Amino acid sequence: MTATEEPDTRRVDALEKVTGRARYAADRVPDGIAYAAYATARIGKGRIIRVDTAAAEAVPGVRLVITKFGPDDLRDVGFLMANGYAVQSLQPLRDDHIAYRGQPIALVVADNLVAATEAALAITAEYKTEPFTVKIGAEGAETVLQEQAIPVPDLADIHVGDADAAFEASPVRIAETYEHPPQHPVPMEPFATVVHWDDGKLIVNDSTQNADAVRFGLATQLGLDPADVEVSSPYLGGGFGNKNSLYGHLGPIAVASRRLGRPVKMVVPRPQTFHVGSFRPNSVHRVHLGADENGQLLAAIHEVDQQTSRHDLFISLATDVSSRLYATPAFRGRQSLVRTDVQTPGFMRSPFESPAMFAFESAVDELAHATGRDPVQLRLANDAAVDPVTGLPFSGRHLAECLRRGAARFGWENRSPEPGSMVADDGSLIGWGVAAGCYPGGMVPNIAHVTAREDGTVTVAAGGHEMGQGIRSAIALLVARDLGVPVHRVVVEVGDTRVAPQHLTAGSWGTASALSAVQAALDELRKALDVAGSGDVDISAAVRAKGEPEVCAESAVVAPGQGRPALDRLSGGLLAFAGPVYPEFVTFSWVAHFVEVRVEPTTRRIRVPRVVSVVDCGRVASPVTAASQVRGGVVWGIGEALREESAVDERFGGFLNTTLEEYPVPVNADIHRIEVDFIDEPDLTFNPVGMKGAGEVAMVGSAAAIANAVFHATGRRVRRLPIRLEDVL
Repeated sequence: MTATEEPDTRRVDALEKVTGRARYAADRVPDGIAYAAYATARIGKGRIIRVDTAAAEAVPGVRLVITKFGPDDLRDVGFLMANGYAVQSLQPLRDDHIAYRGQPIALVVADNLVAATEAALAITAEYKTEPFTVKIGAEGAETVLQEQAIPVPDLADIHVGDADAAFEASPVRIAETYEHPPQHPVPMEPFATVVHWDDGKLIVNDSTQNADAVRFGLATQLGLDPADVEVSSPYLGGGFGNKNSLYGHLGPIAVASRRLGRPVKMVVPRPQTFHVGSFRPNSVHRVHLGADENGQLLAAIHEVDQQTSRHDLFISLATDVSSRLYATPAFRGRQSLVRTDVQTPGFMRSPFESPAMFAFESAVDELAHATGRDPVQLRLANDAAVDPVTGLPFSGRHLAECLRRGAARFGWENRSPEPGSMVADDGSLIGWGVAAGCYPGGMVPNIAHVTAREDGTVTVAAGGHEMGQGIRSAIALLVARDLGVPVHRVVVEVGDTRVAPQHLTAGSWGTASALSAVQAALDELRKALDVAGSGDVDISAAVRAKGEPEVCAESAVVAPGQGRPALDRLSGGLLAFAGPVYPEFVTFSWVAHFVEVRVEPTTRRIRVPRVVSVVDCGRVASPVTAASQVRGGVVWGIGEALREESAVDERFGGFLNTTLEEYPVPVNADIHRIEVDFIDEPDLTFNPVGMKGAGEVAMVGSAAAIANAVFHATGRRVRRLPIRLEDVL
C-alpha cells in the first residue's frame, strides 16, 4: 500500500463475527465442564431463616449445592467506585442477610445446564422479612448530599456566581422537574464466565469490560497471587458499562471449580441479570433557567436526586455536563444520592449525561418557546467560548458547527414554529425537535506493545476490550496508515491480561487511550527498525536488516497531568481515569440531534421517521465503526424516550419486566432514517492522535430532541420518560 492509498475501512473482525469464528465467553466448552446456576431470594429485604436444598440435591447430575461460603473462601474486594474491584461491595452467599429481591441465596453446580437449572428452581427458603423501599421519594428512602457523603474535590457541587439571585432577577424564568426511570442495559450477551484451574493457576474466560478488575478482584477474593490469575475477554456481545468490574458469581464458581477439579461455566439467565446486574438508577432533576427576553441565559440551577443502594454510594456526575453546555454566567448544581433497597446501580451508556441532558435540554426548549426564539438560534446565541466553570479553554469545541450543519441537513428552515401546525397527508401530527449534548473527554493510562515480523505482519497488544465499538478496527487502521501495511497484515490483541494491562474500557476513553499508546509504540518501533519517522515502511526488509525474526517496541502513556501513580494503579487493576478537566484545558465531545416525530391521529402512536446527528469527536479514526456507534446511540435514545423503563414492584421488591418480551427495546421496525455526520476536526490538544470519544455522546441529548419534537407536534410537554400513548392522548 502506498502513502496515498487509504487502507480498507471495513471492520477487521467483521468476517469472524458473521461466520461465528469470533469466540465469546459462553462459546467455550472445555472437556469435563460443569454448569452453575443461582437460586435467588423472593423477598424485598430481610434475613434467611432456613434454606431447603433437599430437592435440589436429589436432581440427577447435581454435584454441589452451596448456600454459604466461609470468610476464607471469599474475601472482601470492595466496590469499584470506592477503590475496589467489584460491581458492588455486597458479595452474595456469605451471610444470611438479604438486601434486595433477586439476591442469590444458593449456587448449584451440575453435569449439565438442565440439571443445574432444575435444581436451582427446586430450592426454597424461609425468611424473616423487613420493610423495604425501591423508589425515590418512597417512605424509608434515605437521602444524602453527595459532596458530604463522598468528600472528594471531583464530586463537590459546582457553583459559579450567585445562581439563585441571578435566577430571581431574571425577566424570563423556567422552573420544572423532570424524571428519568431506572433502566437496564440488557446487552445481547448476558453475564457469561468459564473458569478452570491449571496447576494452581486460575484461568478465566469472562464477558467483561475490565479484565484486570476481574483478575485482581479474584486474586484478592481467593487469596491468590495476581500472577496466578489469567483473564481473557477478546469479544463482548455488548457491555454498555454493565460489565465494568468483578461480578458476584465469579468467585463462587471459581471455588466450585477448585472443589470439583473440573471447569465450571455460568451464563446468568436474562431475568436474573435484572437483579444481579447493575442498572441506570432512577433520577429526578429540578432545572431552573433564568434568561432575558431574548433567551440569553443569566442563570441555571440543576438539582439531582439519584438512586443508590443501601450498601454503596453510586456517584452522580449529571451537573458536569449541564454546567458546561452553554455560556451561563451563574450556575449552581446540587447532587443528592437516595439510598433504596436494590442492588448497587451502575453504569449504562451515557449513565448520568443522558438523563441530565433530557432534563436540561427540555428546559432549554421550554425557554425557547417562552421567549419566542427559534430553538437552534437560542442555542447558538448561548454558545460558550471557554469552559464556564473553570475559565480554561476547551481543547476543542465545535458545537455551533454541529448545530448549523445539522440544521442545514435536516431542512430546519422549513419548520413551522407553532406546536401542532405541521400535519402530514394522513393526518399525523409532525414535530421537529432539536437538542445538544456533551460528554466528558476522559483518558486512562495504557501500555501498548508492537511487534514487527520478518513475514511482514505487525502484531499490536494493548489495553482495551472489543465490545462492538470497533477498537480492533481503529487500532488496525492506525497501524496500516502509519506504516503503510495492508490492514489484513495487522493483528490486534486486546482484552487479555497476558498481553497488556487491561484497564476498564468505558466512558468513551477506551479507543482514544489505546490509540495514543499504539501511536507512541509505533514511533518507538520506527526507531528500533532504524527507519524514517514517517512514511511507508517495508516491514519484511526492515526486520531482516536487523538480523532478527522480529523487532519489538512498547510505550506507556498517561493522560495530561497524570504521572507514575496512574501507571501504578493501572498495574494494580484499579481505576485511573482523568478528565474532563486537565491542567491547561477542558475536553468534551459534542453533538447536535435533529429529530422528526409523527404522532398517529387516532392511536397517538409516536414514530421517529428521521434523525440527523452531527458529532464533534475529534479525528474520526474508523469512519465505519464511528458511524455505527452514533446510529446505535440514537437507536438507544429512541428506546430511552419511547420504550424503556425497568418497572419496580413496591409490594415485593425487585423489578417486574425482566425479559426482553417485557422490557421493550427498539426493533428494526421502529428505526428509519438516521443520518450521521462528523465535524472530523482533530483535537491535537487532547492527545497526539486528535481523537475523542463518540460512543457515549451519541446518545446524549437524543431523548430530549425526541421529547422536544413531541411537544412541537402535540403541544404536550412530557417531563417524564418514557413518553407513553396516554401522555399525548
